[in-house]
Amino acid sequence: MDLSTKRVVVTGGAGFLGHFVCQRLRDRGCREILVPRRADYDLTTESGVARMYADMRPEVVLHLAAEVGGIGANMMNPGRYFFANMAMALHLIEHARINGLEKFLQVGTICAYPKFTPVPFREEELWSGFPEETNAPYGIAKLAQLVQAQANREQYGQNVIYLMPTNLYGPNDKFHPAVSHVIPALMKKCVDAVEAGDDHIEVWGTGRATREFLYVDDAAEGILLAAELYDGPEPVNLGADTETPISELVEQLVELVEFPGELRWDTSRPDGQPRRRVDPGRAAAEFGFEAQVPLDEGLARTLEWYRDHRDEAEARPV
Repeated sequence: MDLSTKRVVVTGGAGFLGHFVCQRLRDRGCREILVPRRADYDLTTESGVARMYADMRPEVVLHLAAEVGGIGANMMNPGRYFFANMAMALHLIEHARINGLEKFLQVGTICAYPKFTPVPFREEELWSGFPEETNAPYGIAKLAQLVQAQANREQYGQNVIYLMPTNLYGPNDKFHPAVSHVIPALMKKCVDAVEAGDDHIEVWGTGRATREFLYVDDAAEGILLAAELYDGPEPVNLGADTETPISELVEQLVELVEFPGELRWDTSRPDGQPRRRVDPGRAAAEFGFEAQVPLDEGLARTLEWYRDHRDEAEARPV
């Protein structure tokens, strides 16, 4: 598919990942990129979705919009996150079918995998158990979207593809404490501690949990490669083929920010899923995706952006 000739709607196009996806579309020469804004279209309602399709008349939809946060936000908002994510995709996929769209790309989540998935996570393991408890409502809502996509493909021939990125990070991320994920949350904590002259910082969990971090611009490229080249029914991981313990991540951030104090681990707080690293083989084989930005370089770019855009980064509560 030549996206430069298509009318493309990017839900969540004004957000963290969407910002980079829209830029990559522009780089490809795409001239018709439409971003539905929350103030104009409530995509959790069928009426809002139907009106968006009628107004924007897309040929392709890249559905990136989501309501999600880190462990704390997930624990505080399980009902909201389940409903919002379930409702958006339910109506968007169905009305894509009704309107005869050429293609619909659904961004899922690594949180859909079972809590004790063997590492590296292979797409075949999605149904082998229940997701980690703090992520489960969000993860199950996202997993249901895969079922809808595959069911519609089987019954109606609808072309819906489904991608599962690992933990994203990078410039334009959310640093508001209510919704930030692990890298922005820890980066802000380190920067604040240096400025306050604190002698220690407190970190949730044991530090033994691991995560796989994918630089956001790499993820954006993977999404567009899939939109251009992949038409299969099976879900596809997007990852960097690395696994980093949270303790090691914190040490990298402390060194990067030059915080001289002590680390104190609050082991009464949850670690979340014990380990995360995906098998990236399907993405490489199906549409040639390989991550390019190593973690140390990505963290340095993210810190530079955060320091230059601090008020903006910390002001975004959703």
